[in-house]
Amino acid sequence: MKYIASVSFGKDSLYMLLRLIETGAPLDEVVFYDTGMEFQAVYDIRDAVQPLLEEHGIKYIELSPDYDFLYKMFDKPVNGRLNGFHYGYSWCGGRCRWGTTDKLKALDRYAEYHDAVVYIGIAADETARLAKEHKSYKQYPLAVWGVTEETALKGCYFAGFEWLEKGYRLYDLLDRVSCWCCANKNLWELYNIWRYLPEYWERLKNLQSRTDRPMKGINKSVFDLEERFSNGYIPKRRGSKK
Repeated sequence: MKYIASVSFGKDSLYMLLRLIETGAPLDEVVFYDTGMEFQAVYDIRDAVQPLLEEHGIKYIELSPDYDFLYKMFDKPVNGRLNGFHYGYSWCGGRCRWGTTDKLKALDRYAEYHDAVVYIGIAADETARLAKEHKSYKQYPLAVWGVTEETALKGCYFAGFEWLEKGYRLYDLLDRVSCWCCANKNLWELYNIWRYLPEYWERLKNLQSRTDRPMKGINKSVFDLEERFSNGYIPKRRGSKK
């Protein structure tokens, strides 16, 4: 029996990995699916963890999409049921999370091919996500341990992992460290990218210029949002009373 940890190198899966190693749980491989569109800080964390894996004899496996992300976003021929034939899926997010679908399929194929037990880093307070998971070979250590998202983040910080981009900790700017071009990012997160991470904002503008679909819906293209932010609009963080 092979034991695999699915690690995105975000806070939850990283903390899970650190605890698995600390407790001596059976672990043969760490599997990372590289979309090619991760923040540089995620790749930096990945590289920083490599010596720890080598020290404990844990093999590192990296999976990648069958097709380049930008090809699927803009150029892949698609025969859609609602909007007919077109090229590309446009933004990944909302009802069309094609990148997430590709990632889950690739990870599941790998695990099932190796008849593996897979550790998944979903925190105890992510009840909706936990309710969706039913595959018998998947285990959720954070939920078993009662580890919340906040606890996972604090644990990673304590271990010295901070996800630094241009001197900023990504989790101070974002609720979730996912692909920098994920259309599920909320307005507070996008505002912070615009204000503090202008290089990524320029990349978002470049993507928006290649698709007619506004990133966040009608009148909320990246260019629309930039105008609003420039005119003083500051979105509130979800759950914030300020």
